[in-house]
Amino acid sequence: MLKIVSSLEKCFLDENISEKTALDAASMLKNEVFRFGACYTTDAFPSYRNCRVVKLEIRSPLAPYIRVWKIDHVPVKLPTGNSFYDADNLRFTPGLYPDALTPLKEDKRLMMGKNLESLYFELDTEGKAAPGEYPVTLLLADENTGDILDRAKLHIRIIDAALPEQQITVTQWLHCDCLQSYYHTESFDERHWKIIENFIKTAVAHGINMILTPIFTPPLDTHVGGERPTTQLVDVFAEAGAYRFGFDKLGRFVDMCNALGVKYFEISHLFTQWGASHAPKIMAHADGKYTRIFGWDTDATGAEYTAFLRAFIPKLLSFMKSKDGADKRCRFHISDEPSLNHLEQYLASRRVVEDLLAGYTIIDALSNYEFYEQGVVDHPICATNRIDAFIEKQVPDLWCYYCISQWDKVSNRFIAMPSARTRIIGTQLYKYNIAGFLQWGYNFYYNQFSYGVVNPYLCTDGEYFGPAGDAFSVYPGMDGEALPSLRLKVFHDALQDLRALKLCESLYDKAFVLGLMEEGGAPITFSEYPREIWYLPKLREKVNRAIADKIP
Repeated sequence: MLKIVSSLEKCFLDENISEKTALDAASMLKNEVFRFGACYTTDAFPSYRNCRVVKLEIRSPLAPYIRVWKIDHVPVKLPTGNSFYDADNLRFTPGLYPDALTPLKEDKRLMMGKNLESLYFELDTEGKAAPGEYPVTLLLADENTGDILDRAKLHIRIIDAALPEQQITVTQWLHCDCLQSYYHTESFDERHWKIIENFIKTAVAHGINMILTPIFTPPLDTHVGGERPTTQLVDVFAEAGAYRFGFDKLGRFVDMCNALGVKYFEISHLFTQWGASHAPKIMAHADGKYTRIFGWDTDATGAEYTAFLRAFIPKLLSFMKSKDGADKRCRFHISDEPSLNHLEQYLASRRVVEDLLAGYTIIDALSNYEFYEQGVVDHPICATNRIDAFIEKQVPDLWCYYCISQWDKVSNRFIAMPSARTRIIGTQLYKYNIAGFLQWGYNFYYNQFSYGVVNPYLCTDGEYFGPAGDAFSVYPGMDGEALPSLRLKVFHDALQDLRALKLCESLYDKAFVLGLMEEGGAPITFSEYPREIWYLPKLREKVNRAIADKIP
């Protein structure tokens, strides 16, 4: 049995295919990536076998533009977290959950058993296919006999309109040291560089246009007194109380990012997380050896680190200016997730560098409006469950983020959540004119506080760090490739929804688009929105029709 389903459908191994709703028609704009799924199962086997060997065939004029992924199931020990409960999850118990995507081999051979398995399809014509109606037929054939076991059909309409360029800034933090640890490379050796390039390439392809740039090893998710492996793009030379800096590796990183389409460089945090009390780990060539000169034992506002930053930042900005004005594409951080009791220390640390960074954008993830109200942070990145106060005050150029703590009602990307809940954020970003989005873990393959490395194929929660899926959205492929999760694809669809809504607004107005979004229901907020799986596909059909109506 074979059935084409929505890309938002997650199929568990023990589910019944008859309970899945078939997708038989859809539309897309000519330059977007259209995604859909298919699930399959059988109860007819050759003698003494537990599976049937079949081959997938795609019959369509669009077949050359379709890529197929196998949806693999990964172990989830912590689906929701120990201290909270939200009824809007698919499941609440440990088990195998659909998430990892593996490219289907060229022979398109599948092992079909009694469990409900699923595939993920991406149609990307890159604008090369003429607008019009196209059939897509999937067939499963017995490999030995060639007999067609089942087929499913989807009609796709390509509309003669293109998504506008993405305007929102999006970052999911790239952890270069995690790649070094997982793949057993040396810091920034040639293999490490190639793997980093692979991971950035996948990030850009999915709408991530700002990359965390480790000028020094990022002071993130590290236990007090601990260290993460050195991944430092800037060479420091400490000589007789003065400093020199080498920017060769940073220059290579910038050139690589430019070639891959990165728009912004997110300079790693200048002070430690959760309080801004200390300096990040900084290594230097001093007295004939390579040694740590700053870290947990360094006072953030002490004379030594202050002198270092005041020597370093002007040189950094000068170098970035020399890279075709890349300094204007930099975004700076003071400290990640300060709370209200850190306000005084955060402000003191900021004062160390704020005159040096005058005219540049400083952004930080936080949730207390007081930081903005008192002028401590000019560009806050607010947690989605605390954003209402910022929206009510009409904070301009507002960013948002989610992580472990955003579990109640709001969108997130935990593996146990419905895909529709992950994708709904596109409508919220649109409605509230959100300027940027941050998520802390593109590829965080350590446990909590970075005591050790985890295998994300076996441990999806960082050893009970947070709900499964919070720490990463890509899996590390055997050859150093970044393999996407189902959640990364769904989040990219949210960004495509945002672009489609923007296009529709340009043809009508925002009130019209909001009318389509909220037709027949309550207003959409970050915590209240339609929960049914078909809301977003139906919304996109309404938006696509409205766009098509404006085409001459």
